[in-house]
Amino acid sequence: MLILNRKTGESIIIDDRIEVKVLETSDGKIKLGIEAPKDVIVHRKEVYDEIRDENMKASDISLESFSKLKRPLK
Repeated sequence: MLILNRKTGESIIIDDRIEVKVLETSDGKIKLGIEAPKDVIVHRKEVYDEIRDENMKASDISLESFSKLKRPLK
């Protein structure tokens, strides 16, 4: 893990395409601005984790259930 110190108004660049800028700090919170190309998906970690968990649940199907779904398609 890379650990950097940044002040308000300073930023970091990731992969020549993504800029993460410290916009504001107050009361132990940091407001970040992220500039990235439209093809780069950006999520808060807790949202990303929920999406990943839901995708895992959706892909967890038993062979019996899959067979039941498959029959009406023929």
